[in-house]
Amino acid sequence: MSVLQPHTGTIDGSVYLAADHGTTTWGLLPNAAGRPALTVDSGSTVCLDTTSHEGILPDQGRDPVKFFAEAGIAERDVLHDAIELASSDVLFDPGAQGPHVVTGPIAVRGALPGDVLEVEVVRLRRRTAYGVISNRHGRGALPGEYPAPAPGHPDGQPVPPVSLVAHVDDDGRGRLPVGDGRDIGFPLAPFLGIMGVAPATEAPVHSVPPGAHGGNLDIRLLGEGARLFLPVQVPEAMFYAGDPHFAQGDGEVALTAFEAPLRATLRLTLHSDSRARRLAAGLAGPYAETAGHYLVTGLDEDLDEAVRKATRSALTYLAERCGLPGSVALAYLSAAVDLRISQVVDGVKGVHVCLPKADLGPLLIDGPTAPGLLR
Repeated sequence: MSVLQPHTGTIDGSVYLAADHGTTTWGLLPNAAGRPALTVDSGSTVCLDTTSHEGILPDQGRDPVKFFAEAGIAERDVLHDAIELASSDVLFDPGAQGPHVVTGPIAVRGALPGDVLEVEVVRLRRRTAYGVISNRHGRGALPGEYPAPAPGHPDGQPVPPVSLVAHVDDDGRGRLPVGDGRDIGFPLAPFLGIMGVAPATEAPVHSVPPGAHGGNLDIRLLGEGARLFLPVQVPEAMFYAGDPHFAQGDGEVALTAFEAPLRATLRLTLHSDSRARRLAAGLAGPYAETAGHYLVTGLDEDLDEAVRKATRSALTYLAERCGLPGSVALAYLSAAVDLRISQVVDGVKGVHVCLPKADLGPLLIDGPTAPGLLR
């Protein structure tokens, strides 16, 4: 495939936002004090580039040309925006910031706190045919075990990260080299790990933990066709996106998934009617819709508490949209509904409840197309 360099190749939507020095932040999310890189009306379709942090991080040399050359990738196939950011004077403090590069923020005219911003994922295009899967000591599901120190490694010294370059083959599948001449093949399912609105604070916002503002949700079901609903926290919403993936398993146990850059076409629609605001207030966090499911989320540093929060959100949704008593709704969840772990590696763990549309469609009080609510 051809590399989607900034301002080149197919650009969908009504407006385009490249991931350059003036339209991205590294390690921190936009906050209430941020200035928009772009302002749009509700209903606008925005095409934006996202850049992966993998290959540009300091512990990888902060030189993507050199990093990817070691995996046989030519300089012409390395994204110009990744090279620009890595070689810039942008300060990066891994002790105070996350690794992620986010594009935005995008202001949505008329958005007010308490409204709901709907983000429809219209199209995701791969910008490269390669990406990275990394494991860093002290993080992931097995901290202290992986990556294992090499023999003779000094005690107390940081263990170097394991960063494996994976590829996309001609059949559109991921290929991870084993190291002995074999590859592991797996299907791709691109999505944006980070989609969010600015939280109501002027303090720096670390890019890793998700929250009521969305952010680093890492829900792999939010691919093409999905709709994410974000409770607006500040005037004009200040939407942003990043942390692009070609694929991820639920849990993301190594610390990262198949991290690789995407060109995303997103439709941003504002909902300000009273019923949309009431549902968002009751759920107190992001919710979503896919072709087959309604999704509600639970986020907490404690995985058990994240499960409890996700379950309570599901009960709230079933009461609001279907009029189900709590005892009946809980029984239904236990009999027929999956609670899935989004990720366990971002400090704040994520759980999402997958409510089947096929079951709930006949019970929706206001029908499947009630304005401002999940469809």
